[in-house]
Amino acid sequence: MAATTRAGLITASHKVVKKHYTPAELDNRPLLEQLAFAAILENSPRAAAEQCFEVLTGNYFDWNEIRVTSLVELSEVCSKLPQPEAAAARLKSILQNVFESLYTFDLESLKKLNQGKAIKQIERFTGVSPFVVGYVTQNALGGHAVPTDDALVELMRVVGVVSDAEAKKKSVPGVERAIPKTKGVEYSSLIHELAVDFMVSPFSKKVRDHILEISSDAKKRFPKRAPAKDETAEAASAKKSAKGAKKSAKTAEAKPTKKAPPKKKTAAVEKKAPPVKKTAKAADKKPAEKKAAEKKPTKKKIAKKSSAAISKRKPK
Repeated sequence: MAATTRAGLITASHKVVKKHYTPAELDNRPLLEQLAFAAILENSPRAAAEQCFEVLTGNYFDWNEIRVTSLVELSEVCSKLPQPEAAAARLKSILQNVFESLYTFDLESLKKLNQGKAIKQIERFTGVSPFVVGYVTQNALGGHAVPTDDALVELMRVVGVVSDAEAKKKSVPGVERAIPKTKGVEYSSLIHELAVDFMVSPFSKKVRDHILEISSDAKKRFPKRAPAKDETAEAASAKKSAKGAKKSAKTAEAKPTKKAPPKKKTAAVEKKAPPVKKTAKAADKKPAEKKAAEKKPTKKKIAKKSSAAISKRKPK
């Protein structure tokens, strides 16, 4: 990306955020407290970070008590932050490493060192991110730096200040050259608020309008909404089979109405059947009647039998 384009977009972003956000003042807290606050402020709105910091300093006896507090409890204290677990882990890691390295929480002596040496010493503490280093460099060591977290990198990528390859390196080159040192604190606090708002609500029309004021070309780099219902292949095939079953059922119901005439033919055959049955019954009855007639003796036969019996009798 051309340097002029990068610088122009950064300058434009400063003008836009000044219209919509309120800048913060220079942080005059002790160095250790600045480290702790920066750990909470990273990827978080300033108002929520300030509230979390007040709870920590008001409800705990000292930083050593916070150091030995569990991550679960610290996460609950930071529950109003967008990433409470990550903020609690950074804070606890920094306090633990500072104590193990120096056996004290007083870091004011680092301000007396050369700026480069002081920054290197701070970078050695486990849990210190580039955002924390930039915040302390700007507010405690008098250096010129714009604290850079994931939210700011993503905002600058969408605006067009950095490319995708540069965004993967988690850096925004050229921002310190485009923004003078006298405006460093103001610009950092303002652009941080827009970046966090975009991270928390990437589809907010208000936030997107602010970004489009900086660069109308940013629209094509906005994140796309995911589909409301992500259907799997199995669900789609099930729907197709269900539709096919409904169609076949409808056709099966419609077929009998079309083939109604054949039913009339069968009814006609059934009507003609009774005469055939009557003849069959008559044919069956005749042999039965003949048999009964043969079995029953007539009166003439009975008389002959009786006379014959008498004639056969012997005289007494």
